[in-house]
Amino acid sequence: MTTYDDIRTDTDGPILTITIDRPEAGNKFRHQTCLELFDALQRFRLDPELRAAILTGSGEKFFCIGGEHDPVTSLDQSQVLPIIDVYQAIDTIPKPVIAAVNGFAVGGGNVLHTVCDLTIASENAVFRQVGPMVGSFDAGYGSWYLEDTIGRKRAKEMWYLNKKYAAAQALEMGLVNEVVPFDALRERAAEVAREITTRSPLAVGAMKGAFSARHNGVSGQARMAHDQQLSLYLQSQEAHEMSEAFAERRAPKTERFWS
Repeated sequence: MTTYDDIRTDTDGPILTITIDRPEAGNKFRHQTCLELFDALQRFRLDPELRAAILTGSGEKFFCIGGEHDPVTSLDQSQVLPIIDVYQAIDTIPKPVIAAVNGFAVGGGNVLHTVCDLTIASENAVFRQVGPMVGSFDAGYGSWYLEDTIGRKRAKEMWYLNKKYAAAQALEMGLVNEVVPFDALRERAAEVAREITTRSPLAVGAMKGAFSARHNGVSGQARMAHDQQLSLYLQSQEAHEMSEAFAERRAPKTERFWS
């Protein structure tokens, strides 16, 4: 297992748990955190033994309260927080990623759990968007996906009024799937993850691609066509005939495939 500075990773059978481990900083993500999260997610994607991931925060108070932006270095494109890469990775990996929100999910932390496939929250969880209060915004995943999750009016309310929402309110709004006692959070998230691993991986991956395709433009369409459909086509008699005919420098026998 890879060793990181800002996150921890643990495996339990087919389930990977990724923990943002900066409780002294509210589990904020900085440049290093984003790089490590992206690396862990890519390793998760490529590991055939891992079938579901849980994303959570360290400690009893914070899931993640956003990102550490430096207004000066952020003008350098090489130093822009690569958090969009993390959001995109969660959204496009054809395996489920479940957020276990153990405390405050604020700003980018609220976006982080929103882009996950499911969210299990502890009773002490608090959700908030603060961008306009602190001179920041998220005009991509943090707006479109939030609107899909809770509706346009509620999403605008979160962004314009910057109110705090307790776990029970978040459940009523549809922002989270389930609320459990803090001590039961990790185990409940693991139970949900284990249940999903008993489902068809191809079907789950296809549905995840379908849900995200609308917002991902040509990338979303390509993932549906390439990741889900091409692999099946390559195993068909038609694909084999075309490939063999090309290798043997003969005309392919396609008549039977047109009927």
